[in-house]
Amino acid sequence: MRVVALVPGSIDNQILFFATLDDLKRYYPHAQIDVIVEPQSKAAYKISKSVHDVLTFDYKDRNSLADWGNLVGMIRDREYDVAIIVGQSWLIGLLMWLTGIPTRIGYQGQGAVFLTNSITAKLSQYVAKTYHDLLKPLKIDTPCPALSVNVPKVDIEWAQAEQKRLGVNETGFILINGGGTTLETTYTVESWQQIIEACQQKQPDLPVVVIKEANNEVFVRSLLECCHNLKVTSPDDIGKLTAIIGGASLMLSVENNLLQLAIAVETYTIVLLGSTEAEKLLPTSEKVLAVTSPTGKITDISPQTVLEKIWGG
Repeated sequence: MRVVALVPGSIDNQILFFATLDDLKRYYPHAQIDVIVEPQSKAAYKISKSVHDVLTFDYKDRNSLADWGNLVGMIRDREYDVAIIVGQSWLIGLLMWLTGIPTRIGYQGQGAVFLTNSITAKLSQYVAKTYHDLLKPLKIDTPCPALSVNVPKVDIEWAQAEQKRLGVNETGFILINGGGTTLETTYTVESWQQIIEACQQKQPDLPVVVIKEANNEVFVRSLLECCHNLKVTSPDDIGKLTAIIGGASLMLSVENNLLQLAIAVETYTIVLLGSTEAEKLLPTSEKVLAVTSPTGKITDISPQTVLEKIWGG
């Protein structure tokens, strides 16, 4: 069986879809599963256990008729048996019908008329479960499994060397994922400073490490100016990021791509949330705790509330 999944969205959307892909592979071990994702999300599949090939298409771009035609031709040439469509789009539904794929699965709504099987999207539940429901037409109606990833050995070895460089391989460490991607998900440097200093005072032998990425250099620089003995790690791809997160004793995180990596490797994680509903973003797990803003703004979460969650659990 040849399956193609069309999965628009960012890297965290892809990781939330991993449970669906893994269960599909578990029930149909000989299936060849390909995905079509946006170019910036392709990197996520370095740590996927179940995908054969990753194709790219910019769903958000102003595509010409030729672009759409090329997409249809590419899919048709591969002679898929099943298409799984994440999201609702009249145009995507039409294009999948034009490919001639016998089984076309998606959500009820826009484009559903072109599907062979449509299901109701339960948007109030955990996103990974909503994705997993797309497997029901394939006679997979079991509970959604936990997110998991496959970290390449070379990245695990890099993380072990990085922990030695940082001097945290024997003690364990607290990892800070503080790089919010929007104003709504950005926590102030001043608040992070209070949390870091309190952790250092209470647990002086437990180092604090902040993740530096291309999009949060200013944040990290500001944090280094006000926090003493703060260590910095700069993994340059998703495999290394996942491996270093997996080695942490605790991750303090805002809502961004790295949050789902922590969930997948089962690192104990405390998440700071603004307006996002925790039950949609997070699984039910003793290893994930949410601190939700009373106002919907992450900046209104007090450092003391976060510290109480850290020490009180």
